[in-house]
Amino acid sequence: MGLLEAIGNALRIPELRRKILFTLGLFLVFRIFAHIAVPGADKARLDQLFHGNAFLGLLDLFSGGGLSQFSIIAMGVNPYINASIIMQLMTVVSTRMKELSKEGEFGRRKITRWTRWLTVGLGLLQAWGLTILFSRQGVLSGSLGWFQIVAIMFTLTAGTVMLMWFGELITEYGIGNGISLVIFAGIVGRIPTGIYNNLGGGAAQTNLAPMLLFAALAIVVCAGIIEVQQAQRKIPIQSAQRVVGRRVYQGRSSHLPLRVNQAGVIPIIFAISIMFFPVIIGNFLASAPGFWGNVSLALRTYWVPNGPNIPTDILYNFVYFVLIFGFTYFYTAVTFDPVDTADYLKKHAAFIPGIRPGPATAQYLDRTMTRITFAGALFLGGVTVLVPLLAAALTRIPTQNLYLGGTAILIVVGVALDTMKQIETQLIMRQYKGFIK
Repeated sequence: MGLLEAIGNALRIPELRRKILFTLGLFLVFRIFAHIAVPGADKARLDQLFHGNAFLGLLDLFSGGGLSQFSIIAMGVNPYINASIIMQLMTVVSTRMKELSKEGEFGRRKITRWTRWLTVGLGLLQAWGLTILFSRQGVLSGSLGWFQIVAIMFTLTAGTVMLMWFGELITEYGIGNGISLVIFAGIVGRIPTGIYNNLGGGAAQTNLAPMLLFAALAIVVCAGIIEVQQAQRKIPIQSAQRVVGRRVYQGRSSHLPLRVNQAGVIPIIFAISIMFFPVIIGNFLASAPGFWGNVSLALRTYWVPNGPNIPTDILYNFVYFVLIFGFTYFYTAVTFDPVDTADYLKKHAAFIPGIRPGPATAQYLDRTMTRITFAGALFLGGVTVLVPLLAAALTRIPTQNLYLGGTAILIVVGVALDTMKQIETQLIMRQYKGFIK
């Protein structure tokens, strides 16, 4: 089913039409709040701070342009994403959390409640860091007292909580995964501004050709992302013959799908957080005298995507690539447990042909997942690190202006694919209901 055909069929069904319109309505409210700035922000200093700073531009990408406006949703859903990642890690570290995650609806609600409270805590911490950073950079005019700092912290945190609520509303009453769609809406909302800026503020006669070349490269990258996102290694599964009462149920053949990119974009978010940490330290120490002042100057000068010389630029991108590669393996190990999968197959009288049930199956799944994750890790690192460099070399557009590069395309395509799958699933369900009636 094609994209336009699926959307057209969905709009003909009243229930799906309401879900889609509800989602679009929240998108509109989200974009309105993205342009409501925190009082006291100096727009000229904001533009100066964000000009040429790819790190801040990447964080601004996840907030839908709210950070560059220093709006009330400047942090986007980043605290919620970090809180969700921490809670997922806790299910691996803590036996109690792992048992709670298996307790069905009760366990899910309890983990969700803890995630919300952790989001508030992380939001306040991140809001404090942004407020101090922007104050020292002259973005916030005047000398801020504790009352002003606390007011800004609560305003930014409230914006994050509101977006988290929007995401939950979309998940429950709209279509698709709410948090992913909030990030998707933010990135898509940045596209017109990004195109306009890269055209030189309207000077299309000078910058149109590079943009057309970039668009062609983006189409090729999108095709590659779709192939890898859809790619699976199908492990054959055979269920044993069962006897229930006087009936004999014959064994069935099926498969266990292992995704090549099991981790999604989470490794990129991990890597961005760590790579941004030295920049935060450098800005905090900007006014320090002596040795620490020199350390701050070195971090702010060299620890950037486009350093002043080739060795530092290569080192930065190499570290970024290695972090993404390592976090891909790490998060895949968190989300996919071969021992649990092997136990599940054994309990349901299923097995992999030629592999003994139990530990042998777990070892086989672990070995197979390790091999295909290697391809997924190379893919994530290549799209995030190498694609912007290739695009900058071919189009002569500076990499700091390529916020809508590999990371953005990866998120947009991935969320669009998942949303279309949900729409098609809803259509198939309603077709079956209509047939039964």
